[in-house]
Amino acid sequence: MFKKLVITVLFFSLILNSEAQENGMQEDKQISLMPWPEKVEVKASGFKIGNDFSIYIHGDVSETSRIYKAAVRFIRNATDKTGVFVAEGFPNTDNITSESASLNIHFDQEAKVEQGIDESYKLSVGSDGIEIHAVTDIGAMHGLSSLLQLIEVQGGHYEFKGVEIQDSPRFVWRGLMMDVSRHFMPVEVVKRNLDAMALVKLNVFHWHLSDDQGFRIETKTLPELYEKASDGLYYTQEEIRDIVRYADDRGIRVIPELDVPGHGTAFLTAFPEFGSKEGMTYSVERNSGIFDPTLDPTNEKVYEFLDILFKEVTALFPDVYFHIGGDENAGRHWDENPKIQQFMKENNLKDNHELQTYFNIKLQKILEKYGKSLMGWEEIMTENMPKTALIHSWRGVNEGMQPGESLVKAVKNGYQTILSNGYYIDLMLSVEEHYVVDPMPAVELTKEQSDRILGGEATMWAELVTPLTVDSRIWPRTAAIAERFWSPQEVRDLESMHNRLEVVNQYLELIGIRNQQVQAYLLRNISNYQDTHALRQLVNISEPFEIYSRNDGGTQYQTYSPFTLFADACTADAKDKRRFNKLVTKYIEIQDAASKEKLVSMLERYASIEGSLESIASDAPLVGRVLPYAKRVSNIATLTGKGLEEGMLSASDLEGLKTLLGQKEDPAINLDVELALSEDFQRLAEFLAK
Repeated sequence: MFKKLVITVLFFSLILNSEAQENGMQEDKQISLMPWPEKVEVKASGFKIGNDFSIYIHGDVSETSRIYKAAVRFIRNATDKTGVFVAEGFPNTDNITSESASLNIHFDQEAKVEQGIDESYKLSVGSDGIEIHAVTDIGAMHGLSSLLQLIEVQGGHYEFKGVEIQDSPRFVWRGLMMDVSRHFMPVEVVKRNLDAMALVKLNVFHWHLSDDQGFRIETKTLPELYEKASDGLYYTQEEIRDIVRYADDRGIRVIPELDVPGHGTAFLTAFPEFGSKEGMTYSVERNSGIFDPTLDPTNEKVYEFLDILFKEVTALFPDVYFHIGGDENAGRHWDENPKIQQFMKENNLKDNHELQTYFNIKLQKILEKYGKSLMGWEEIMTENMPKTALIHSWRGVNEGMQPGESLVKAVKNGYQTILSNGYYIDLMLSVEEHYVVDPMPAVELTKEQSDRILGGEATMWAELVTPLTVDSRIWPRTAAIAERFWSPQEVRDLESMHNRLEVVNQYLELIGIRNQQVQAYLLRNISNYQDTHALRQLVNISEPFEIYSRNDGGTQYQTYSPFTLFADACTADAKDKRRFNKLVTKYIEIQDAASKEKLVSMLERYASIEGSLESIASDAPLVGRVLPYAKRVSNIATLTGKGLEEGMLSASDLEGLKTLLGQKEDPAINLDVELALSEDFQRLAEFLAK
């Protein structure tokens, strides 16, 4: 889905301030939980982690139960973090009683993983022990996720921070969508991201399994789909069942998406007879974009085909919802087909939108046969669409929509809805731009209408990511989005969010997310395994192009292109950006010596980047491609540093800096990055020029 949307936060933005929050965020300097709990109180002392640490789970619990396996994972993660050799590596052994256990877990029932279950929990940590109480085992697992993040060092040893927490989610739908059609994501990639979702209490995995670039499911009844339209990259049915079980063990629902009637090139590569343009030969797309191949909604055999497919696929996924896509269909092939035009006249369908509604309603009836409820992107919403459909709001101002317009329209017209506009993490926007977007719109709604807003989903479209880089595009930013879905609305302090996000990133790495490891690998690869220090300095102040401008038009990269370049090593939130911004702001305000000294030190490092890279470029062709950009950065840093040292910037140097800051990279180089500090360099230069 190649969606050129610009995130506008006016409609959804929260009122930001840096004051302490009423729900306990005055303690945010002491603990770094994410998402932030509903209520939290910090105690004077915590629980020391020693080799006698043990867990007792109350109730009739087998070794195959969800909570037992979660407790085992908790022990492994905690001991990996602390290096403590515990005597009891499993809960409820013969040597453990409720009285002797360090952690007692209480819950009332094992929950079915479905919408609306009780996910609340209470967590108490003190010097004499730890208690988790929950209605369901999934609530208890959320308590374990919070407890893992409470590990800290006190007095030279590890302990769980002393707290009293009472917690429950704000929204029932807290999702991550992963596109595996543009770039296939192997089972191990999906699983480690499910682990990360569980850590930050996300509970819906939306699996985008078909698009123009590939169909990714083994089917027994229609094998042509994966044989002709997957390049051999697909999930077997046993792998799908395995992932569904894996997600269920973590309290996560799995919702499949097969995108129809548009985004249909892969379908039609296998079954061209179902296309809307007669005599056309189809092949799997290698570029990105919105393409014309579309299923023919006037052909009854299309519905027979989809009935066979849906019957088989729905059996693999226990959740009640099935996502049919339904987006970005301009209907050009419909317009060019006289038979389709005649059908529309005979059935009083005035436009393509009404024709697609006809199609969607037929699909809804098919899905109902198999016990499923239809959901789709917001284009499926028309006055004739049954109110049982779930509307997925995604479009922004670039599509001619006001931000959140479809979400408000949906709830006012009686539909349940979720929000993704504002959470498109593939846009490479800063974490702050996502964090200030809220699923609950800033317009007046009745309670009944508000209750129809189920939550939201972060969306990871895969045009520009591979299994190697996908973790770095999802995490850690999605942890902040998860907080928006879970935590009270008033939790909105940006400084606190940034501080806690740095810590949760460590726990993400602990459980297997590879965003930090992969960046280091990419820099080694770019340098041809030479010294990467200068490259890391440059990465720390660079960000990839935003909002699909890296691949404008969808043809710069193909699905088989390399994504191991400098832009792939950069992230949406450059590491040095906030620090540099704070130092520049402080220096402009008070011209203090400490800020000046730190700025000079940073500028000296940036000024040296070009020379350091030149020394290794002859043995690293990929470094040679970075050098023109590095030269510009070094010149900017040198001129700014000169002005800072002298306490002033000449008019000619100011113009030189403006020219350098305004330069764009040579598109032939395909570097596709921008200097993340540009605005602060501009501010500092203009101040020094005065």
